[in-house]
Order: sequence, then C-alpha cells, then structure tokens
Amino acid sequence: MSLNKVMLIGNVGAKPEVRYIDNNPNSGQNAKVATFRIATSERYRDRDGNPHENTEWHNIVAWRGLADVIERYVDKGTQIFVEGHLRTRSYVDKTGATKYTTEIIADNIELLGKRQDNPASQGGYRQNQGGYQQNQGGYQQNQGGYQQNSPSQSTQAAPAPQIPSEPESPQTLDDLPF
Repeated sequence: MSLNKVMLIGNVGAKPEVRYIDNNPNSGQNAKVATFRIATSERYRDRDGNPHENTEWHNIVAWRGLADVIERYVDKGTQIFVEGHLRTRSYVDKTGATKYTTEIIADNIELLGKRQDNPASQGGYRQNQGGYQQNQGGYQQNQGGYQQNSPSQSTQAAPAPQIPSEPESPQTLDDLPF
C-alpha cells in the first residue's frame, strides 16, 4: 500500500500562467493547464526566544477545469488551499542539461481569505472524472456534466429555531430517536 498526498495553505507568489497543451492534434481538443507557485511559511522561536521564519515555495499544476478556476479567480497574493499529489519529472533546459522538478498536481483547490480578496472564497474546486458541480460557492468535477448552484442557495440562512415557552420534560434514553 502507498500514499501520495499533499495539503498546503499558502499565498500565490505571482499571477498564474495558463496555457493550452495540444494533447490530440487529430481531435482538435487542447487541455488547459495552469501553473503557479505558492509560498508556505513556518514560524518558530529558537532556544534564545528569537523569532525565525522559513518560507518554502511550491510549484502547483492544475489541469482542465481547475485551470479555468485558477485563471478566473486566482491572482498574486491570493490565499489558497491546495490538495493534490507529488510528481517529479525531468526536462532538458536551454543548455542541454537534464533538470528535475517536483510539482504538486492539484486535485482540489479552495480559495481562502476575505471575500473581497477572493471572489469565489466560499467553496472548493474538486476535479474527479468528468464534469463540474458547484457546491456552496465551489466547483466539483465528477462523472457527469456541469452544475452550478446559485449563490443564494448556498448562502441562505436557516430559519431561526422556535424556542418553546415551557421547558420540555426530560427524555429517557429509550425516548431518543436514534
């Protein structure tokens, strides 16, 4: 058994780069991919009580529908939650040298922070196998098509509970409905 899972919360370092990959020239369909970097910081105090901060930069890759969301809502400084898996790949640079890079392939993205900072900060964006479904301000890709709930559905307040005028009699364990 093995597990390859990454969860990060951080800030986007620069405007994401979105491009199209020609994955099937005969069909005319191109896959959209967004790449960007996020910074995560660890703060701690040493033995003497002096504060220190370590910042790590992570390369994130989001495909298809998640790339649409990134293109539409994410900019430099956006606070974001990314859930995905690690992938290491190699490439040849301009000088002909083989380089290796480790990236996080995003499976789920949630925009965090204040609503005015992130226009779609109410929900997450999950990519599975097919279409998209919006749940409470987010998009979820699953096996069917694309479905988006209206924002009023996800933000409606529940009716206030009725407060009884007299206290109810205590229930025994046998009277409980579960």
